[in-house]
Amino acid sequence: MDGRDYRLITLRPGTRARFSTNFYHDTWHILSDPHGTLLLSRLLWGLSYQRQPGTVVLIDRRFIDPNPFDAEPGDPIALIPANLTHLPARTANRLSRLVVPPAGTIRWHTWGLDLAAHEWRTQRSAGTWWRHFHPEPDARRAEITQQGNLLSLRASPSLLRQWAVHTTTMGDYSHHGMSYTELHGPRWELCRADGEVQTFTDYHQQVSVAKISRRELLATADTPTHPEDICPLVWSHNDAVRSRRVRAPA
Repeated sequence: MDGRDYRLITLRPGTRARFSTNFYHDTWHILSDPHGTLLLSRLLWGLSYQRQPGTVVLIDRRFIDPNPFDAEPGDPIALIPANLTHLPARTANRLSRLVVPPAGTIRWHTWGLDLAAHEWRTQRSAGTWWRHFHPEPDARRAEITQQGNLLSLRASPSLLRQWAVHTTTMGDYSHHGMSYTELHGPRWELCRADGEVQTFTDYHQQVSVAKISRRELLATADTPTHPEDICPLVWSHNDAVRSRRVRAPA
């Protein structure tokens, strides 16, 4: 594409994991259920050990839902090793529309992730978590941004591994079925990160409710269509849709 050779790694057609994205509080979010976030952690860890130039992990539109809050369309997601791959904006925009026909199956090795997660949990419990990633991962070339209609996560191998460990252990602590982890990059500030992975145990139900809510609102007369106007209406209408789904006691 655009004069460069790329080695695209995509999910198998039968993969049941689904993802979505949104931009909120100046932060890009990847949204999924616990199964999806565990898969994402494996993709990040395996990618950190890739050696082939031009490698990109692409979660294409087959696996992207509308977001679970207001059913705005989610973006395809590209995971990019900063030491191997340059992805210009023009190419990223073309990738966002691409559904890659499978050319074969590869084994995606994630040796070491379970041990790294165990060590992180142990040191976190002992209050020595700051020792786990020492020296600090290289964040100089990290970037989490939207390129065209593609959400790209670009990082060095050491930072990809940190993201993988934090993503695979994020479910250890949850609040009302939600857990999250920040994806720190070069712009990290207190209480704000470049990106975030957020998981919900009822993710699929939330997506379904938001889709119904948006569809019902757009079917009414004089409903605004601009995202800034309709999204708050969808958030409010979601409660009404949920209440209809509550079954009466037997």
